[in-house]
Amino acid sequence: VIVSVGVIGLVSVMNPAIRSSADPMITKQFVAIAESLLNEIEHQPFTWCDLEDANALTAQSYAGCASNPQSNSSPTPNTETRNGSTGQFFDNVRDYGGFATESIADPNGTSLISGYRAEVAIVEAGASFTLASDVAVAITVTVCRAVTPTAACAGRDSFALTGYRFRYAPRY
Repeated sequence: VIVSVGVIGLVSVMNPAIRSSADPMITKQFVAIAESLLNEIEHQPFTWCDLEDANALTAQSYAGCASNPQSNSSPTPNTETRNGSTGQFFDNVRDYGGFATESIADPNGTSLISGYRAEVAIVEAGASFTLASDVAVAITVTVCRAVTPTAACAGRDSFALTGYRFRYAPRY
């Protein structure tokens, strides 16, 4: 009887541990995906104008752009994509704003891992550093398990990583 009680106690403790033993692997994949995408974004130029704009390397404000100011967090021009499927790649930090994908792939479109969703949010953050609001952006990459149909990560088990990018105008 004593041995039976001990075995039951041991099994009841081990059962939850065995059930969630894959969690560390999933967490590591969340972190790897988020770090990779955040690193890619932070290494993009953060100019006032899109790089296709004639004044991209000399503009000192959005007003200095000839045609394509990067004043909002979305692809500018709106034909740019991460993998260049339209012939144009994201070429500025703000182009990634609102980007989301269920296909975790490198920038060339080569699929690396499936079953995950990555989302990017970019907000002005200069005021957090007592600077002009448009001098810095906070980049948050959220990764979660993909579900069908595609659904945002909000409210689900996910991992978020935030980094900051400062503008060193007029160049990158």
